[in-house]
Amino acid sequence: MPAVHHKLLLEEALQDSPQTRSLLSVFEEDAGTLTDYTNQLLQTMQRVFGAQSEMGLATEQLSKQLLEYEKQNFALGKGDEEVISTLQHFAKTVEELNTLHAELATLIADRMVYPMIQFREKDLTEISTLKEIFGIASDEHEAAMVKYSRLPKKRENEKIKAEVVNEVAFARRKQHQASMQYYCALNALQYRKRVAMLEPMLGYTHAQINFFKKGMDLVSKKMDSFLSSVSSMTQSIQAQLDSEAENMRLTQRELLSVEDTVYMPDRDQDPVNRTLIQKAGYLNIRNKTGLVTTAWDRLYFFTQGGNLMCQPRGAVAGGMIMDLDNSSVMAVECEDRRYCFQITSPSGKTSLILQAESKKEYEEWICTLNNISRQIYLTDNPEAVAIRLNQTAIQAVTPITSFEKRQEGSPNPDRAKPGGVVASGGASQKPAAAPEPEDLIAPGTPIQFDIMLPASEFQDQNRAGGRRTNPFGETEEDSSSDSDDSLLQQVFAVRFLGSMAVRSGHTREVIYEAMRQVLAARAIHNIFKTTEAHLMVSSNSLRLIDPQTQVTRISFQLGDVTQFAAHQENGRLMGFVVEGRDWSRGEEEGTPSYSAFVFESNTEGEKVCYTINLAKEIIEAKKDPEALAQLMKSMPLTNDGKFLLLESDSGNTSNGGAEEDLESEA
Repeated sequence: MPAVHHKLLLEEALQDSPQTRSLLSVFEEDAGTLTDYTNQLLQTMQRVFGAQSEMGLATEQLSKQLLEYEKQNFALGKGDEEVISTLQHFAKTVEELNTLHAELATLIADRMVYPMIQFREKDLTEISTLKEIFGIASDEHEAAMVKYSRLPKKRENEKIKAEVVNEVAFARRKQHQASMQYYCALNALQYRKRVAMLEPMLGYTHAQINFFKKGMDLVSKKMDSFLSSVSSMTQSIQAQLDSEAENMRLTQRELLSVEDTVYMPDRDQDPVNRTLIQKAGYLNIRNKTGLVTTAWDRLYFFTQGGNLMCQPRGAVAGGMIMDLDNSSVMAVECEDRRYCFQITSPSGKTSLILQAESKKEYEEWICTLNNISRQIYLTDNPEAVAIRLNQTAIQAVTPITSFEKRQEGSPNPDRAKPGGVVASGGASQKPAAAPEPEDLIAPGTPIQFDIMLPASEFQDQNRAGGRRTNPFGETEEDSSSDSDDSLLQQVFAVRFLGSMAVRSGHTREVIYEAMRQVLAARAIHNIFKTTEAHLMVSSNSLRLIDPQTQVTRISFQLGDVTQFAAHQENGRLMGFVVEGRDWSRGEEEGTPSYSAFVFESNTEGEKVCYTINLAKEIIEAKKDPEALAQLMKSMPLTNDGKFLLLESDSGNTSNGGAEEDLESEA
């Protein structure tokens, strides 16, 4: 007996993935082909019924039409071999019985034409109706999801949110019910089409046998066994249909018995999995529709190897959107939408802004993309590596009494610029052994993730070298001299990652350890949001400026910066150590204290370190006019006598007009 090898899984109706939609399109194409063929076959049968005078020609045409079933090339035609062979046998029989008479009209109408009309009007029409209902339900669900995605985050109204969530749940449940009914009908059609093809011909042949008395004994002897096998095969297919229909009803009842939270967004009960190396699901992507206008599209995204893929609905396969290797992922605030994050390529030239449906999806997408960015998927056991990295991040921010000794050795002191950059504390010296982490930073030291000084520095900000200005601009006497008398000004677009108190201020290792602990703390505590600022390096100070208001957030005298370095592997990371004074012990001169500040730059961190080193060289050269003249001869200058450096990387930000005063000056 023929078996059905393809069917739509009811379990996948709720997810409504592009793969399921693609398979659904195959079933719809098959139903459309079957409808066309059924109409042609029915027309031929009606011709047999209505044209006795052309009976011979009609039966000949019917015989040919039966043979066309094999040539229809059904997309789901696998397993129809027995049906095809049976129809071929029927075609030969019809060709022999081409001498029908008018008395056959009633039998033909009852046993051949009527079953086919019933199949077309009942089964095929039902498929068309369910398709329209499914399309309407899908459109309503898309509209509800768009409305839900536009819920404001800052002015959240619980009543409106509850109404929108219930609307999404109702639309999703309606789509789920419509899709399962549609899938059941399409699955059942694979059985019914075979019965519909065989049953009319079985009735037609019986009508011929019953009508003709003369010569029927010979014909019946040839066909009795064949007709019995066809009848048994039809009954077997009908039994399979009944069994499959019952299984689909039970599955549908079981899938519909779940709680309403299954249909509600942002109601995930499972914990966040931070060790994923593959992820798939629907996300909203922001696209530019004009110079200042944007639009959001809901598309299906998935990861494949080190790439982020996107597959629109109806597409057979997905296409690559971005190479994730060494990319950066962070949370962003975007158009008052919730759960938004940004993926930026290593070069910084390409970025995507995506929105997740729930907080769990939002965090899992960020963790998964970060794991892929580290190229974990290329290892022999990527799952174990992801778990180990997650545990390492937990240990990095857990206060303990001792740390495992680092094996990397001392960093390369010459990465800041070609030829080596000498720190302000004197000539770089390669240590005999790497210091222990607890010698650099006290275990359990708190980390601040906003642009503020550590708590200990607030005891005397003026003595520590850091000055915070009021929100209306600087009013101190030396605030203007920093820009007027400075021989060097260079602006870098940076993002502040964190700061913490350290025990030492004259080694690069303390900066590397601070970077490690700050990044680990951000990863384990899901702190992905960063604030962009402009770091102005002058020959007098380091200033952190708000790019929107041009207000100086914090500034440091360059003489208080004791050490600076870029990360050995991630060139966009840099940091510096600032020396202050702790007056809590009552000493007259105060006790030296150090704080490390960690930033991520849009350009290479080495460029920032090079500029800081040049600023320190200018300070030293100012003490000796000859040394200053020699330094100015070795560097390109502008017409007003200032040092010419690389172009400012802050020119690509949104405040282009306001930043003309912050460009790199010669």
